[in-house]
Formats: sequence, C-alpha cells, structure tokens
Amino acid sequence: MTMPEATETRILLADDHALVRRGVRLILEGEPDLTVVAEAGDGAEAIEAARAHRPDLAILDIAMPRMTGLQAARELARSQPETRILILTMYDNEQYFFEALAAGASGYVLKSVADRDLVEACRATMRGEPFLYPGAVNALIRNYLGRLQEGESIPGRPITSREEEILKLVAEGHSSQQIADLLVISVKTVERHRANLLQKLGLKDRLELTRYAIRVGLIEP
Repeated sequence: MTMPEATETRILLADDHALVRRGVRLILEGEPDLTVVAEAGDGAEAIEAARAHRPDLAILDIAMPRMTGLQAARELARSQPETRILILTMYDNEQYFFEALAAGASGYVLKSVADRDLVEACRATMRGEPFLYPGAVNALIRNYLGRLQEGESIPGRPITSREEEILKLVAEGHSSQQIADLLVISVKTVERHRANLLQKLGLKDRLELTRYAIRVGLIEP
C-alpha cells in the first residue's frame, strides 16, 4: 500500500563531502516516510536549495565552506521558519549543541552513530520534539547543573553573526575586497568588523584569527 503523500518528509541534505551525503542519503531513503529532495555542498548552497525546494527538514553539517551549518541554520530559522533543522556533525561538543539550539535547530546527531540515530532524529524533529544523541545527555546535565551552582549562565556567543561571517571568510583567505563583494558591504565596513574581532577575541592578526576559526569549527584545518 502506498503511503499518503502528506506523511512524507521532504529533506534537504547539506554536507561538503559527497561521500557523506551519499551514505546519509542511503540511510534516509531506506525509509518510506523520508525522501531527500535536494543536496548542498556548503551553507550558502543550502540556503539557495531551501528557497528553491521548500523542504520540510534541513539536515546540516557544521563545518562547511563559505557558510557553516550553524550560520545556515540561523538564516533558515529567520527566512523559512516552517523548515525544521537538524544538525548532523562529527563534533561531540556541548558548546556547538547549545549554539545549534540557539540557531534554531531541533536536534543534534553525531555522524559516528548516524546509522543508529538519524532516522529517529528526523521523525522526532518532525513531531516537534527535540533530539539529542543519548551519550551527551548526562554530560550536558552535569555541565548545566555545575554552571548553576557556580552562578553562571549558559555560555553566550562572543561575536555577532555578521562578525562570524567576516571571521570565516578571513580565515578562508579572502581579501577585504572579496569579502565586501560577497557580503555586499563596503571594504571599510569589513575592516571595521575585522578590527572589532581582533579586539573582542584578544588576537593580533589574520593567522591568529584563522587558528581561532579552526578551534571553534568555522573552518576545517
């Protein structure tokens, strides 16, 4: 019996590694209620594909060229709130998890256990339920309780979304003029953001900005 069209979840899959996309697609399309309608190789392509295909669910990697999955998630949450978001990543990192939730994601799945967790994560997300891979739950609870005991709040982002865009492009080797062209802003504005980044992060030059971008997962080493 054919499943009714309304029950099918249409998925956008974004990862900069074609082999990973192929493997994830095989996992998803083995299920009658999940279908991949579009793929993207970076966050910017994911935004374009989401506009074109209006998927029910976007599955985003974190570390991608041009625009990270977290940056794409923030843009999708703003421009297409009807599209739900799931982060699929290699990073077992509580800061990324909190940032993913803040960016609008409903779930966080590790690539290492995607064959076990991804299908359920997709279904939970479409039911409007959060999904977190089981191994992180205890660590997150311990971290949260520890912060409460010490009078701390959940860590905030040290830089703005625009500064993060500038940082990523600087770290990828783009010149100020190229960044200005990509973001449709002036070179002077790019330079101001770069100066603010150096001051906020206590860094000295492009090399240190690049190292920082690698450390926080904006680019891959």
